[in-house]
Amino acid sequence: MAPEPHLACWQGWGGEIMADHGTWPRAGVRRAEAARSRPRQAAPTRAEARRPEPSWPRVIATTVRLWLGRHPVAGLKVTGWRLLALVACAMLAISAAIVAVAIGSSTTTTSLPRTSSQANSGSQLSTSLQAATTARTSAARWIAAQVSPNAIVACDPAMCAALQASGVDAGRLLVLGTSVGDPLGSDLVVATPALRNQFGARLAGVYAPVAIASFGSGAARIDIRAVAADGTAAYDSALAADRSARIAAGGQLIDNRHITMSAAAQAVLRAGQVDPRLLTMLAALAAQQPLRIVAFGDPSPGASAAIPLRSVEIAPAPAGGGTAARLRTMLSFLRAQQVPYLPMEAVLVRQAALSVEYGAPSPLGLLSGT
Repeated sequence: MAPEPHLACWQGWGGEIMADHGTWPRAGVRRAEAARSRPRQAAPTRAEARRPEPSWPRVIATTVRLWLGRHPVAGLKVTGWRLLALVACAMLAISAAIVAVAIGSSTTTTSLPRTSSQANSGSQLSTSLQAATTARTSAARWIAAQVSPNAIVACDPAMCAALQASGVDAGRLLVLGTSVGDPLGSDLVVATPALRNQFGARLAGVYAPVAIASFGSGAARIDIRAVAADGTAAYDSALAADRSARIAAGGQLIDNRHITMSAAAQAVLRAGQVDPRLLTMLAALAAQQPLRIVAFGDPSPGASAAIPLRSVEIAPAPAGGGTAARLRTMLSFLRAQQVPYLPMEAVLVRQAALSVEYGAPSPLGLLSGT
């Protein structure tokens, strides 16, 4: 059979390459001239077109032979078995590359879901830690600003550290740990997730039944709760009696002819929702000069409905000449009081009114003398 026009054969290592019945020297200096002088090849016949493509081993062998023929290595003779070894090495290299690409693709594909899941888990953990930190910081700042300076606060070690960082004196803190097993002896307990896990249902059911403020939500929620020194039943009874006394005192303020107020303020007084210290202070001020109740308020987020309002904004009545002097007189009176009637804050607002605020928690039995 005549040799295929597109195939080449070798005659030994270091010999001459015969292609298309022409002779090319090994050094290849006349390859360009031979290519230009070679006649144009005829188109392949149908039989030749149907011939199968050479196999991969044959292609690799041809490639190796061509490379060695054009890049001879001095002193090296390639026999049949050496050529076979070179072909085998080339095939192994190509196979290794294919396998490496396949493994790399498979690893990338399978690792993507895991990486995404880990990223989501890390993001959720970071969000939870941030929520817990935010709630703890907010609770610490609120206690430093709103709780009476003589109140004892029970807390876990981390919360106590946050309270000290916010300016609360260490002498006012009762650290709940292995040496202190309950919050009794304190006025307030900061119910963090750690303390809820430690005390369980006893925290609200036995030691501290009412929340006076709350921060955060879900697992990160922190409640500031009033401690029931004599037990939950005694605390609930005292709270109910105190509310009745507040309703009666509020009614007297509504009927006081030296006090004017809005319908909203009257509703709050009738419901017994005003701190007993405010009620006593308003009655004492009205005995000195006419005044107007602008509004009641309470900066206690998340407090129970049973907790009374601890702040009020008041102004001289009627407004007119001498307002500034009358405000200064009221302010001097308030700052001259003794605990528990000394306000935590009493300041002028808008140069026409006075803001008065008492610290948490609100005392029970003050109006009845118990």
